[in-house]
Amino acid sequence: MDNQTQVSEFVLLGLSQQPLQRQLLFSLSFILYLSGCLGNLLTILAIILDPHLHSPMYFFISNLSLLDICFMSTTIPKMLVNHLCGLTTISFSACLAQMYFFIAFGAADSMLLSAMAYDRYLAICSPLHYVTIMGVLRCALLVVIPWISANLISMVHTLLMSHLSFCTNRIPHFFCDLNALIKLSCSDTQVNEMLVLVLGGPVVLISFVCIMASYTPIAVAVWKVPSVQGRWKAFSTCGSHLCVICLFYGTVIGVYFNPASTHTTQRDMAATVMYTMVTPMLNPFIYSLRNQDLKGALKKLFIGNPFAKPL
Repeated sequence: MDNQTQVSEFVLLGLSQQPLQRQLLFSLSFILYLSGCLGNLLTILAIILDPHLHSPMYFFISNLSLLDICFMSTTIPKMLVNHLCGLTTISFSACLAQMYFFIAFGAADSMLLSAMAYDRYLAICSPLHYVTIMGVLRCALLVVIPWISANLISMVHTLLMSHLSFCTNRIPHFFCDLNALIKLSCSDTQVNEMLVLVLGGPVVLISFVCIMASYTPIAVAVWKVPSVQGRWKAFSTCGSHLCVICLFYGTVIGVYFNPASTHTTQRDMAATVMYTMVTPMLNPFIYSLRNQDLKGALKKLFIGNPFAKPL
């Protein structure tokens, strides 16, 4: 234990050590970040400015877009600035702050996806009671609870991390990832590792169970629709949500809930890029391409006057 030390800063090794690969990955990351922020921002503006989209489903979509912007902005700008300025360091306090917001936004994202599945379940399986059940208060609670719960979970991880000592300050990642920091520590990390499963497990597992519990009766209800056109319309309504779920949960589970013996730095890095850059960038495009109402609102935003009221 003589090698233990409380470091003042960490060195982020980034996505690659090869200059040509670093340049290529920088360009790709910049394009993904710019596309993701712009797409999500346009989605939020279209929903806010179009009165026809002031419904629970689009309320959740706009909150998901806001979370995606925050989630991407936690890690990618720092990586881009480091590349442009030739820096690779991040202070200890800034590293903990980055880890805190990364966990908070990621956990809130996971829980919000289950709230969106519950909303689609009510809309398809209980359409007559949907407006009554999904009132303003319930919609607000389904958004506020994930935000509060995610921040509490993140606070626990950050406080425990702040008391660890580290053998080295070189992080083989492009941001301050929880698992990467735990691996660098010379302290006893059993509590930290246990809480990754105890706190992170329910966030992913309960959310996933809620989503499956919501979509199972949806599938049964849709299958009973006699009209092929009606059946396709119902499936397309939920198709975009299912695409987001597969991308998000698949990569998160691959990184944080697989046996440690199966992990490699390259594999974890690739999976992390998927849920930190690719998924948030794809969300607005998936929703706009699969949803006629949102597609129409985006067209109005570009070619019409969104503030104009119908006569």
